[in-house]
Amino acid sequence: MNTNVLVLSTGTRNKVIQYFKRALTDENGSRIGKVIATDMSELAPAVYEADKFYKVPRMTEDGYIDVILDICKKENVTGVCSLIDPELSLLAEYSQEFENIGVTVIGSSYEICESCLDKWKMFCWLERHQYPCAKTYIDKEIFYRDLDMGKIQFPVFVKPVKGSASLSISKVYTRELLDALLDSSDSELMIQEYLQGQEIGVDCYIDMISKEVVSLFCKKKIVMRAGETDKAVSFKDEQLFQLVTKFAMEFGFCGQIDIDIFEADGTYYISEVNPRFGGGYPHAYECGANHMNLIVNNLNGIANKPSIGQYAEGIYMMKYNEVMIKNGE
Repeated sequence: MNTNVLVLSTGTRNKVIQYFKRALTDENGSRIGKVIATDMSELAPAVYEADKFYKVPRMTEDGYIDVILDICKKENVTGVCSLIDPELSLLAEYSQEFENIGVTVIGSSYEICESCLDKWKMFCWLERHQYPCAKTYIDKEIFYRDLDMGKIQFPVFVKPVKGSASLSISKVYTRELLDALLDSSDSELMIQEYLQGQEIGVDCYIDMISKEVVSLFCKKKIVMRAGETDKAVSFKDEQLFQLVTKFAMEFGFCGQIDIDIFEADGTYYISEVNPRFGGGYPHAYECGANHMNLIVNNLNGIANKPSIGQYAEGIYMMKYNEVMIKNGE
């Protein structure tokens, strides 16, 4: 029986589709499953890499989840995942409905997806479980108290409590600007300590059957753009492997996650988690961390054996622009 994977909100993530297609091709070059893609736009280039494409409504529209369930039935889908943060919670919320038709949601639980989307919740969990993390405030008066006591100093980051892709983040140097930002915003904002150090990304896979961390890939970020990594280099550190493994297991993640970490003065600070494929995942794949194969194994009832750190280090990733041309007829 074929293994068919449905990838939602694919946008420009062409590589994810290509990698899934490779995972669904056997050693003789025969296809053992298909990749179906969705997006709300016909101008999302990644959909043209898939075996089949469905144009769907915006995920916030009534009846959206029914459309996705219908696609799953029609295409005999085995597993479904999304590449955008808000949709992760939606899939998790309806995981039982997917399970009822034989489809596995490739991802973490609803509670975990919501905790990752809410940066304040994530900070509180990290602090409560004694993981190093940047000082964070949602109460301006408590921040000013700590500022006056020398427990924190400017500059600081001001960012939405709920947000992604580094949108609406400001680096603030003065009380005046901080007050102006907090007073003028329509969304809930938080104040976060500015950590000066090396930004790190970790691509991690938690086996959906054994619930163990089976793969980790670490990269030092060199250049960032719009919240995604443009240039990076792979590296290995046993201390970081142990920290991320402990964290991922204790938090209860499942499937693919992308973790942002800062290294400052020899300490690793956990920052944020996206429980999905991050924009920099192709770096991991090309270095040998093939998480698509791990997913396909899980969808076929096979638990993966741990292979942490089994990838090439000192390998650079550099993103560049490409174009896709399509006839409009």
